[in-house]
Amino acid sequence: MVVTLMLRSLLLVGVLLIAGSASAARPNFIIIFCDDLGYGDLSCYGHPTISTPHLDRMATEGMRATQFYVAASVCTPSRAGLLTGRYPIRSGMWGNRRVLFPDSIGGLPDHEVTIAETLQGAGYKTAMVGKWHLGHRKEFLPTNHGFDSYYGIPYSNDMDRVGTTDPQKKGRQVFLDPDWNDFHVPLMEGTVKEGCREIERPANQSTITRRYTERTIELIDSMDSEVPFFLYLAHSLPHVPLFRSDEFAGHSQSGLYGDVIEEIDDGVGRILQTLRDRDLAENTLVVFTSDNGPWLTFADHGGSAGPLRNGKGTTFDGGMRVPGIFWMPGTVPANRIDSGVTSTLDLLPTFAAMAGATLPGNLSLDGYDQSAWLKGEDKSARDSMFFYRDNRLMAIRYKNHKAHFITQDSYVPGASAPHFHDPPLLYDLSTDLREQHDLSKRQPAVLEQIRKVRQDHEAAMVPAESILDMK
Repeated sequence: MVVTLMLRSLLLVGVLLIAGSASAARPNFIIIFCDDLGYGDLSCYGHPTISTPHLDRMATEGMRATQFYVAASVCTPSRAGLLTGRYPIRSGMWGNRRVLFPDSIGGLPDHEVTIAETLQGAGYKTAMVGKWHLGHRKEFLPTNHGFDSYYGIPYSNDMDRVGTTDPQKKGRQVFLDPDWNDFHVPLMEGTVKEGCREIERPANQSTITRRYTERTIELIDSMDSEVPFFLYLAHSLPHVPLFRSDEFAGHSQSGLYGDVIEEIDDGVGRILQTLRDRDLAENTLVVFTSDNGPWLTFADHGGSAGPLRNGKGTTFDGGMRVPGIFWMPGTVPANRIDSGVTSTLDLLPTFAAMAGATLPGNLSLDGYDQSAWLKGEDKSARDSMFFYRDNRLMAIRYKNHKAHFITQDSYVPGASAPHFHDPPLLYDLSTDLREQHDLSKRQPAVLEQIRKVRQDHEAAMVPAESILDMK
């Protein structure tokens, strides 16, 4: 009897030690999310004159995904898709206005479950730094969607414009030669307990990238080593108007836009070095990506989609295929370039699987658990992507082919009407990155496959009413 009790005690101790060890080994997660960064804007993605040595090293030490997609081609719906793992049409984060504005009354609904809430439920500490853009009213702020703390701006850096301090500037010149005093965007700070408040208005955007980086490093340094964490750093830039600190003025061969990217790159290097210095590198998955493609209508202030067609606001690949760099030494194989189709939609279920967290049971997810793909143990779990503009299904990618049912070239309102295609335009993205050579007449069997994919997708889709158009 005594021996049995001793054995039971030893087994219980063993179970507790294993559980404690598993808890301690749960990975940390950091998402670094840029605003309007194009597929071709980094040197590791082929830019000839923008130098991004820290992101290049991150890609060399980890994985560079070449077919990584976002959920939408503009800010608000893309961010909703990343955080919820759901196409924005499901959450209502779509509308004719396309994004939320300072006069918008809605935001991400309370019933939507974010990555932060999912990980909080598994005992994670969470924090957000940077641009939110999912509702600026109190009830919609990050601290009401699973983040323990928030430091950043509530919407895009070009909003709350109050005119210009220079009467010589008119129209687009305000954006191309900007003064941060002309954009009265608030910088906010707060916690769940204290609530969020404005601490600066207008936010000094010339120092905002540096301050975002420094706050992220402070958060990493403040974390309890026994408690896993999730940090979401959403840079305000390189969204127009462009700003950089004095230290990075003239830093790049690519002018102001290059300066902005190179300051972001420097911040990534500082964050990764902090993880190395704290012996957290091998237990932290860092994902670097962008919310959509480049704002091409702003020319050299708008970045590059590299070999891809078009940019922000469109459902061509230049609008929705973005850089995707994954770094976790010892888990993500080094120096890997992967062409599997993956998406920001996949981050929530992937993080949940790696953390042992419970997925929301009452919501349909559009993301896939890509943890085996990250580790190099399997190919991507995804073979399709659905490209929405507002509530319209514009295109479908299935395996290597992409069919466009509706195309609309320009982000500028009224500049380009939608074009409806019957049969749909069909491109083979494995050989035609620029989506130029229509194969619809030559490959009707592929179109028939995609029609079946569309039918199944639409049969399972339950759209929500638009929140962005609420008045």
